[in-house]
Amino acid sequence: MINRQFKDYKEMSKKEDIQEEIQTEQENVQVEENQEVEVEIVKEEPTSEEIIKAEKDKFLRLFAEFENYKKRTTKERIELFKTAGQELMTSLLPVADDFERALTHIEEDKEAEELRKGVLLIYQKFYNTLEQKGLLKIETNAGDVFDAEIHEAITQIPAPSEDLKGKIIDCVEKGYKLGDKIIRYPKVVIGQ
Repeated sequence: MINRQFKDYKEMSKKEDIQEEIQTEQENVQVEENQEVEVEIVKEEPTSEEIIKAEKDKFLRLFAEFENYKKRTTKERIELFKTAGQELMTSLLPVADDFERALTHIEEDKEAEELRKGVLLIYQKFYNTLEQKGLLKIETNAGDVFDAEIHEAITQIPAPSEDLKGKIIDCVEKGYKLGDKIIRYPKVVIGQ
């Protein structure tokens, strides 16, 4: 029985030693954590010069961003004003075409001289108003070189002569520009 008590005492002693070791280890870990926390807390605070420099940098970036915004919106507004009438101009182009057809038809009738003068006067007034708003004709004549960026080819026919191959033979519908932007391409027939 003494042996057994001795063994029990020995085991208890071992358990106590192990518990002490665990407790000591936990205390060491806690001390290390506290030291790390203290190290993290003891960071240097920025000086007033560094704070001023950082704020000045933020201000300059914000100012530059605002200036870029102003330039961009001004440019967009100018572009909008330039092409604001594009839809209206595009819808009025068939009216101008009808005026030109009427003038061509009236010129064939020699008896309607007064009618031709009246229609011509109205057409000139109408077209001058459109020109004042920025509308320009794209000049396209027979014999001009075909340019795919400016002209729209609607068909090709055999060229009446060798010098008209690859060139414009006839302009079916006139083209127009509003400022620098083409709003209707001239429709042309080219020689093959």
